[in-house]
Amino acid sequence: MEAMAWHDASVDDRALADAIRRGDEHAFDALVDLETRAVYRSCLRILGRRQDAEDVTQEAFVTAFRSIHTYRGEGPLRAWLLRIATRQALRRLAQRRPTLELDAVPEPWLADRTADPTRVAEAGEHRDEVRRAVSALPEPYREVVVLRFFAELSLAEVADTTGRPINTVKTHLRRGLERLRPLVGREDADR
Repeated sequence: MEAMAWHDASVDDRALADAIRRGDEHAFDALVDLETRAVYRSCLRILGRRQDAEDVTQEAFVTAFRSIHTYRGEGPLRAWLLRIATRQALRRLAQRRPTLELDAVPEPWLADRTADPTRVAEAGEHRDEVRRAVSALPEPYREVVVLRFFAELSLAEVADTTGRPINTVKTHLRRGLERLRPLVGREDADR
């Protein structure tokens, strides 16, 4: 019966984190059930490879479980978890050699016999180029850009996650995008 209570939308993040700290397996299972999709989506946007995104998602939950004592309840538990995941995804991205995997090519392009294979390959390379450029940004710009565009957090959520004032987040985002423009082209940095 207790396991069902954790899936109730009225349960707050602090109570869920406290229950996990006390060793409540149902509470951690609920966290995994509630947040896996958001964490995986964020990792996939950063890494571009399903297998890597699945691995990093799993690693992020293991890290969160081991580090739950560091969650202070000052922001959403999801934002704290996404911060862990994005940092791990960026580390993974920085460590791997650039390649284009078939999984990274969208299915419509694979099914479309009129699609130019060169264009498909170039698009995949460009996505990897953007990911590498973001990964190379210095902190705090990298963190803010990743949370805003890869984790798809609002500016207010980025501010909550990072513990920075919203105007500082806006400044870091603007400066990060300015640093990306020469590396990836103006149109990608504006998206």
